[in-house]
Amino acid sequence: MTTTAPAGSTAPPSAPEAPPAPGRRRSLTGGGGLFVLPFLVFFGLFLVWPVVQGLWMSLTDASLTLHGPEFVGLANYAEALGDPDVWSSLGNTVFFTLISCVPLVLMALVMALLVHSGLVGQWVWRLAYFAPYLLPVTVVTLIWTWLYQPDIGLGNQLLTSLGLDPVGWLSDESVAMWSVAALTVWWTVGFNFLLYLSALQSLPVTFDEAAALDGAGAWRRLWSVTLPQLRHTTVLVAMLQVLASLKVFDQIYILTKGGPNGSTRPILEYVYDVGFTGYRLGYASAVSYVFFALVVVVSVVQLRFFRQEG
Repeated sequence: MTTTAPAGSTAPPSAPEAPPAPGRRRSLTGGGGLFVLPFLVFFGLFLVWPVVQGLWMSLTDASLTLHGPEFVGLANYAEALGDPDVWSSLGNTVFFTLISCVPLVLMALVMALLVHSGLVGQWVWRLAYFAPYLLPVTVVTLIWTWLYQPDIGLGNQLLTSLGLDPVGWLSDESVAMWSVAALTVWWTVGFNFLLYLSALQSLPVTFDEAAALDGAGAWRRLWSVTLPQLRHTTVLVAMLQVLASLKVFDQIYILTKGGPNGSTRPILEYVYDVGFTGYRLGYASAVSYVFFALVVVVSVVQLRFFRQEG
């Protein structure tokens, strides 16, 4: 027997829909694999496979000559650890990292603070600070090659106008690496400046205003309020800069070719010279993996140090 609701009465509310079964939920989310598949294909072809192939090559005597590679085990690694050229180029890389990272962090912070303080014509300052970063490495090295010319370069002209002796910016072993570091700072500081400026613009103003009401001056507010809030940005900038400086290659190779007398040759240029000039691809692969292991160690130490500090 069926019953009908009387006229004018409302139907009872329908029961809420039951949640989908676990199996159905997995099938819906599993469809996302189709969107990830192109990335996985490119990731495997252009990253995983070259890494595996390079690791295998480092265990052979592969070269650019016609003879086939033969398995030599860890002989290339043993030779790399005992090669004085490996350690000298690695020392050049570490020295460049030390003399370039500190000004790249400090100068970027100062530049961001100046722009954030409300200088007149801020767009001009932002353009002037960030524009060099947009230049390709060939243009940058061409500009600084003219600046470093021993006779007509701007650097030596300024020195002679002050009554000082000219300097061999690229020919003096004690000066060449500093010259490369100056080029690198001018070229890449704009990226760090942009990171600091973005962080400053996202800081809440309530803390600064409260400190000002309590009578704190501008320097006290900067040291006790602003800089502590930029701690995470400083960590990020320092980590990115150390890793980027360790991988230096382009500007040095174009500017000095690693000279004079190998005083500016970084480890990556040594890998290039051994692999494509000396035709020893197996040994070059071993040297590159030794350097890769050192970069991983530096990255882990940085993460642990900054995590403990945090």
